Amino acid sequence: MASRAGTVALPQDLVDITALLDAYYDVTPDLSDPAQRVAFGTSGHRGSSLKASFNEGHILAITQAIVEYRAGQGITGPLFLAKDTHGLSEPAQNSALEVLAANGVNVLIDARHGYTPTPALSHAILKYNNEAGPGQPQADGIVVTPSHNPPADGGFKYNPPHGGPADTDATGWIANRANELLENGLRGVKRIPLNDALKADGTGKFDFLSSYVDDLPSVLDLDAIRTAGVRIGADPMGGASVDYWGEIGERHQLDLTVVNPTVDPQWAFMTLDWDEKIRMDCSSPSAMASLIKRMSDSASAGTGAFDVATGNDADADRHGIVTPDGGLMNPNHYLAVAIDYLYRNRTGWNPESVVGKTLVSSSIIDRVAAGLGRKLVEVPVGFKWFVPGLLSGEGAFGGEESAGASFNKRDGSVWTTDKDGILLALLASEITAVTGKSPSQLYKGLTDQFGAPVYARIDAAATREQKAKLGKLSAADVTATTLAGEDITAKLTEAPGNGAPIGGLKVVTENAWFAARPSGTEDVYKIYAESFKGADHLKQVQEEAKALVDGVIS
Repeated sequence: MASRAGTVALPQDLVDITALLDAYYDVTPDLSDPAQRVAFGTSGHRGSSLKASFNEGHILAITQAIVEYRAGQGITGPLFLAKDTHGLSEPAQNSALEVLAANGVNVLIDARHGYTPTPALSHAILKYNNEAGPGQPQADGIVVTPSHNPPADGGFKYNPPHGGPADTDATGWIANRANELLENGLRGVKRIPLNDALKADGTGKFDFLSSYVDDLPSVLDLDAIRTAGVRIGADPMGGASVDYWGEIGERHQLDLTVVNPTVDPQWAFMTLDWDEKIRMDCSSPSAMASLIKRMSDSASAGTGAFDVATGNDADADRHGIVTPDGGLMNPNHYLAVAIDYLYRNRTGWNPESVVGKTLVSSSIIDRVAAGLGRKLVEVPVGFKWFVPGLLSGEGAFGGEESAGASFNKRDGSVWTTDKDGILLALLASEITAVTGKSPSQLYKGLTDQFGAPVYARIDAAATREQKAKLGKLSAADVTATTLAGEDITAKLTEAPGNGAPIGGLKVVTENAWFAARPSGTEDVYKIYAESFKGADHLKQVQEEAKALVDGVIS
C-alpha cells in the first residue's frame, strides 16, 4: 500500500477531542508503570491523557512541585503562564492556575485570552527581569505545549528566571517531587476552583503579543524587509503564532500573508508526516507539503506569490523555510546560512562571540565558523546549553539540527533564551532583502566554498539495558581506528564545547561523523550521520556506525 505521507488527513486520522478531554479528568495514572510517571525530557513533561501519561493528576502535582521549587530558589516575582493550541493545553493551563493561585503565586496570563508562543514567554521573562534590575524579585514561567507532537499529546515546560529551558537539576527535582505527590494521592497539593483562581488578587494579565511584536525591530532589520518589498507567506500550522503573524505584518507594514489562520485541535487540515501521523513538524517535507506545493505552483505559474514562505510548529519554537528556488530547506542548511549572514552583518555583537551548535548538527557549520574566524562551541542536544552564552552575549547564536535556534539583539543583548521559530523565519526575509538572494541560493554558495554534506538520521533497535549502556559509554570502550575508509580523529562521549556528557557517542573523521544516542521514549537508539563524500559514503558510515555501536553495547 502506498504511503499517505504528505496527503491531507482523513477522518480516521483525527483524535477524538471529547475522549481526550474526558480522559484528562477521569484517568488516574498507574505509577507502577514508568510510562505513566512524571518524566522531564529535553522539553518538559509530555504525554497523552489517552495513555494515562498527561492527566489532571500529573499537572496538579507538577505545578505544586514548581511552586515548592521556586520557593526553595527564592524566586518571588510573577510567574508567566502560557499555552499553545493543543487540545490538552487549555485544561492543563486551568489546572496549573488553580494550584498557583491557591499557593499565593502572582500569575500573569495572556491578556487576549489567546495562545502564546514559547519565544514570547521567554522574551517576557527576560524583559521583566531586565527592567526589574539586580536584587529585585525575579520572574519565571510555564508554557503548556508538547511543541510539534501529535494532537493527542500534551506538554508542560518550566522556564526559570534565565528565560530558557530548565536544567536537569531543576527538572529532576520537580519530577521527583511531583511523583511523590502522586504517590501520596495528591495530598500536599493546594488547589482552589478555577473561577476563584481567575479572580484571585495574584492573578493578572499580560499582553505577550505586544511585548514581543513591538520589540522585533531591536533584533531584526525590518526596515530592510519593508523597503525591499519582500513578499512573505507565513503558515502558523494551526499553532500559537496564529495571531502574531498578522500583527507582525500590520504593525511593521510588511507584505505578509497569513497562509492559513485556522486553529483546530484535531489539525484536520494538516498533511500527514512521514509515518502517516499528524505532526506539526515544520522541518518535515511531508508535514509542510501544502505550503511547499503552494510555493511551487506559484513559481511554476510565474506569479511568484511569495519570495519567502515559512512555517512554525504549535508553540512556534521551530522554523521551516521555503524558497521559490529550493523548496523546503534542510534545517542544517538554513542554520549555516543564518550563521554566515548574522556574523557578517551584526556589527553590534561582541566581536569575540562564539558560534553555538549541538553535536548532531551539520559540520558545514564548523567550516562556516572557521571561515568567519569565529570559535565554534559544540554542546550536547538540548537548547538549555545555549542559555549562558545568549545571556552574556558571548554566544550570540545557538542552533540545533531540529530547526530550533535563537540569536541576540542587534546591540548584542539577549532576545530570547529559548528557541524562536518566528525570529528565524523572519530572518529569512531579512537575508533575502539585504543580499538579494534566497537563503537556498546562499547555501549553494557555501557548499561551493566548503563542500556539500549529506546528512541523515536513522533508528536502530535496542533494549532498555543496551540503551542504558550506550548512555554511559566512555571513549575507551571504542577500539575501532577507522570509519568508512578514513582514520577516526575523535571519539567523544562528552561535548567538546563544555565537557558535558552527551549521553551517547560521537565518532569523527576528516570528512564524516556519526553520533549515536538512546531514545528516551522508544526501544531504539538514534544514529545521526553526515558525509562530505556523497550519499554512498554516508550509507557506509551508517552501516559501520551501527555495527560499531552494536558491538560495544551487546
